[in-house]
Amino acid sequence: MATTARKSQRRTRIRRSIRKKLAGTAERPRLSVFRSNKYIYTQLIDDASGHTLVSASLKDIDAEKHINQELSKQVGVKLAERAKEKGIDKAIFDRNGFLYHGNIKAVAEGAREGGLQF
Repeated sequence: MATTARKSQRRTRIRRSIRKKLAGTAERPRLSVFRSNKYIYTQLIDDASGHTLVSASLKDIDAEKHINQELSKQVGVKLAERAKEKGIDKAIFDRNGFLYHGNIKAVAEGAREGGLQF
């Protein structure tokens, strides 16, 4: 089996085990982070109704640059600003099966700087 297939299966397994334990509500939505090789996407999701309340991505910051930690942090701050406008100040962090370091950690730190609590 190819290495990328194993990595993908591992992330899917971890993601499912995380999602068993986490659920977002309207008062405390789930902050979901997805990282691709080029971009990073974040959403605040109300799992009870199945709706995305707020979203932000690297495309909102600067579409010409590839992902790095500084830009990831800016995405987190942008998400927190949009959440504040909607009256959301608390969230549950969902790393979506990715390891909590690098860009994923930078998004979390940016969101905390912006005023989200988790």
